[in-house]
Amino acid sequence: MKERIVRHEDVELYTQSFGDPADPAVLLIMGAQASLVWWEEAFCAKLAEAERFVIRYDNRDTGRSTGYEPGKPAYTFENMADDAVRILDAYGIARAHIVGISMGGMLTQMIALRHPGRVRSITLLATSNFAPDLPPMEEKVMAYFTQAGDIDWTDGEAVAEFGVGKWRVLAGAAHPFDEARVRELAEEEVKRSVDMARINNHGLLSGGESYLARTTEIAAPALVIHGTEDPIIPLPHGERLAALIPRATLVRLPGSGHEVHPHDWDVILGAIVRHTGEA
Repeated sequence: MKERIVRHEDVELYTQSFGDPADPAVLLIMGAQASLVWWEEAFCAKLAEAERFVIRYDNRDTGRSTGYEPGKPAYTFENMADDAVRILDAYGIARAHIVGISMGGMLTQMIALRHPGRVRSITLLATSNFAPDLPPMEEKVMAYFTQAGDIDWTDGEAVAEFGVGKWRVLAGAAHPFDEARVRELAEEEVKRSVDMARINNHGLLSGGESYLARTTEIAAPALVIHGTEDPIIPLPHGERLAALIPRATLVRLPGSGHEVHPHDWDVILGAIVRHTGEA
């Protein structure tokens, strides 16, 4: 694994790469309020072993990338989509396979429309175009996240505990919840973050609406992967994406939630390797 800071204008993006730069590039984009640690290192290594050059990075306001005063994010979703392309520029990658989960999947759709010449394929995990007729998140998710305002975001232990609880709420019933593993990742995220409070800026962002209304115009080969028990972005969201994007492939993860659970890695990685190979 190699580290690199990508700079453009007044923004710094912390990145890590795995594998041989001569292999086809796969850029991983994480979801809202989550840093690169949730693309687990072992997951990235397995993808690199399949002869893919893998890059994961901290989005703005997470990890070691540029952050903003809590409550005052000075950027939009369009800026975040362009950040991904700046990373490709820095690595000298003309075209890449883009893999995004949740908010990262929304950004992936935007990249496919905003920068089609830079995209070889897209993989959309646990995400949506957020059409208004699709089902909302489950009440248990909303109830849990309303507690965020009561957290002392300077208390690393409390923040990590909140993170463990979040991933427990988002998990499906198919696999046991590995609290020790999740806690280790949550603690790592807190330890390497400049200011955990700023992750909440993601909930204040705007932009991208015009792109999310153009799902049928996505020309890149598309793979959609979605857990059947996703409580925050229910399965019909993924099914809708697969129906609207021309020639998209849908992979359902029975009983999985809003997560990339290690028990699903063989299915997820196998699907990504096949998809990127065909593309």
